Amino acid sequence: MQKELENLKPASVWRYFGEIMNIPRPSKHEEKISAYLQQFGKDHGLETLSDKLGNVLIRKPAHKGYEKSPKVCLQAHMDMVCEKNSDKKFDFLTDPIKPILDGEWLTADGTTLGADDGIGVAAILAILEDKTIEHGPLEALFTVDEETGLTGADGLSDKWLQSEILLNFDDEDEGEFCIGCAGGIDTTVAIDYKSVRNTPGTKAYTVKVSGLKGGHSGDDINKGLGCANKMLTRILWQGTFAKERYGLRLATIDGGNLRNAIAREASALVVLPADKDKAFVKMAKAMAEAIKFEFRTTEPDLQITIKAADRPAYLIDKRTQDNLLNALYACAHGVLAMSREIPNFVETSTNLASIKMDSKQIHIATSQRSSVESAKHAAAAKIEATFRMIGAHVTHGDGYPGWTPNPDSKVLKVAVEVYKRLFKHEPVVRAIHAGLECGLIGEKYPKMDMISFGPTLRGVHSPDERIEIKTVQMFWDDTLEILRCLK
Repeated sequence: MQKELENLKPASVWRYFGEIMNIPRPSKHEEKISAYLQQFGKDHGLETLSDKLGNVLIRKPAHKGYEKSPKVCLQAHMDMVCEKNSDKKFDFLTDPIKPILDGEWLTADGTTLGADDGIGVAAILAILEDKTIEHGPLEALFTVDEETGLTGADGLSDKWLQSEILLNFDDEDEGEFCIGCAGGIDTTVAIDYKSVRNTPGTKAYTVKVSGLKGGHSGDDINKGLGCANKMLTRILWQGTFAKERYGLRLATIDGGNLRNAIAREASALVVLPADKDKAFVKMAKAMAEAIKFEFRTTEPDLQITIKAADRPAYLIDKRTQDNLLNALYACAHGVLAMSREIPNFVETSTNLASIKMDSKQIHIATSQRSSVESAKHAAAAKIEATFRMIGAHVTHGDGYPGWTPNPDSKVLKVAVEVYKRLFKHEPVVRAIHAGLECGLIGEKYPKMDMISFGPTLRGVHSPDERIEIKTVQMFWDDTLEILRCLK
């Protein structure tokens, strides 16, 4: 167990979290954590199952006197978002996460922490291990690939679970119970291009956007955070289409990484005619200052740099460059609609997540979310329409459903009463704009009564991810008392 975790409470939860941080578990690469969980179940003499996707189910009998209590499923996902600072050397497939104590918070050294949802997994393991906790019959469900498609929950058998109640441990605000979430769909774009030789005598520059907070493309989409892809596009578009005719040509472009994270960094290698480069640099720096002023409150660490670079041998052909920059500038990003029923609740949004290129194509990844199914598909169609106008290849993922709130939930009533008794104030009950596996699980088990809750996390899906230490004890106490009272 890492030194940073030794004195944290509850000790058993932090001990398991420390073990989990040593196990590589990127989305779609959960083999090691799946094997760890299966071995845990076997070592503790518990019925342990796994499916072809790598999902793991562990069953624990009821505590004495609780045999007739309703069966409860404790659920968390085993994968994590793998984001790091650009200057951090780290391999998520092999390297352990290094935790850092920062006052009342725990964070990581230049990478995501993996508390989303490693802390949920750790809490479940601590419950399964402890023979003194009072509870009815338990099932512990650990799913794969929540972060890049929810394919573990989507592929779950509708005959696997026996529980009447599900407690999902993937919420990020202590003191709230989530009873609904948005559905989502991914839209990806591929744009063919030709490589053409660079013109002799041009000057090359790297334009880079960095220092943004990033964050969750659902929970954080309405917080006024900057999207590096959109900021970079503004400068490149101006260098290409401004009436001053700077003559910018694009060699490479790269921005963002994950569909469910707001892009924190983006860069492009460009060339300018030798008689235009100084004017472009002056313009670009002025635009950079204007953008920094616009985001001075929400992105105080934003950096936009324009630096001389080595001349590239090849460029993206001019027609594709123009189409690409026009489409990227026009592409929607952020909140598309607020709820008409729930005050200050985002209904529909879209995220311009990443821009990548290989030797033949430029690839753009976006994600759309909505608590209204028709609006979700309309948002995806809006993105498709934008890129169809330039002849791009556009595809949509299968998507996942939202989770319709049930304000009359029996487990919710128990949870609210327990919380008030423990902490002497009312918890928040709400739906969230992020996606949760509850929607997919609820489709397969429509009679399942579900809530989601957890300790406080901030900066998830970014290297700023951190967990508020004291809320883990609160989450733990809350969970154990809910289990005790579910009779």
